[in-house]
Amino acid sequence: MRGTNQSGISEFLLLGLSRQPQQQQLLFLLFLIMYLATVLGNLLIILAISTDSHLHTPMYFFLSNLSLVDICFSSTTVPKMLANHVLGTQTISFSGCLTQMYFLFMFVDMDNFLLAVMAYDRFVAICHPLHYTTKMTHQLCALLVAGSWVIANLNVLLHTLLMARLSFCADNAIPHFFCDVTPLLKLSCSDTHLNELVILTEGALIMVTPFVCILASYVHITCAVLRVPSSRGRWKALSTCGSHLAVVSLFYGTIIAVYFNPSSSHSAEKDTAATVLYTVVTPMLNPFIYSLRNRDLKGALRRVVGRRAFSV
Repeated sequence: MRGTNQSGISEFLLLGLSRQPQQQQLLFLLFLIMYLATVLGNLLIILAISTDSHLHTPMYFFLSNLSLVDICFSSTTVPKMLANHVLGTQTISFSGCLTQMYFLFMFVDMDNFLLAVMAYDRFVAICHPLHYTTKMTHQLCALLVAGSWVIANLNVLLHTLLMARLSFCADNAIPHFFCDVTPLLKLSCSDTHLNELVILTEGALIMVTPFVCILASYVHITCAVLRVPSSRGRWKALSTCGSHLAVVSLFYGTIIAVYFNPSSSHSAEKDTAATVLYTVVTPMLNPFIYSLRNRDLKGALRRVVGRRAFSV
């Protein structure tokens, strides 16, 4: 990737979330705690699933992949923000900005696809329990994850190349803590209609298709659950979906609020609040949400933590 664009700008300024020194100190501490909680929580999920043979099932295979993606997702933006604060700088190179944007949205796409795959897994488990093991084979699970990586990379490559062709004039200050599409399009002095069109068409298709798959899966799941005669059986079936629904609602709600509105309706404050939710808060909450009411996962986590404490 080129170090500068057509207009010669070699770097951008990431203005962060606040310009007040006291608020900056507080935000630094808050983001550091949230980032450490994200990495530790998701690593524990991965470790618990990998070391417990009872959790070597499709559902937990997809969950471990989601945890890995969430670690990478947060690591794309938060360490750079923390490093800038420690070093007393706000700069990021043009190529660094595009690289950060590439990986950020690759992991957004992966979250999107994995949530859809997990919804399909729950659909098969609840609606076709007798055929679950024959349908959700190891080969299919691996193919679904590998296919998600390929599509995510191709999609993000398109948007990154479109961004790289733009010219940026005198203003290079991004009112954000990472390189996001919306602020970059506002800074460009080129015609950005093609970029916005691709975001609202191809980008929307990439986001909406998995979302529709999730909705369709839960419509079938709801119909199947309503046919269960006992309330206890209905509750047991739905309890396996509650965590997933909570994560889906938080993830898609913030994504839609930020990226699928016309640029004229965006405000820096609203965009920043929403992006903090999906880039920092959601990856941190996912391990807690998935383990809160999952007895098997909580048991595996206790054994992992107990084993580590005992070995120390």
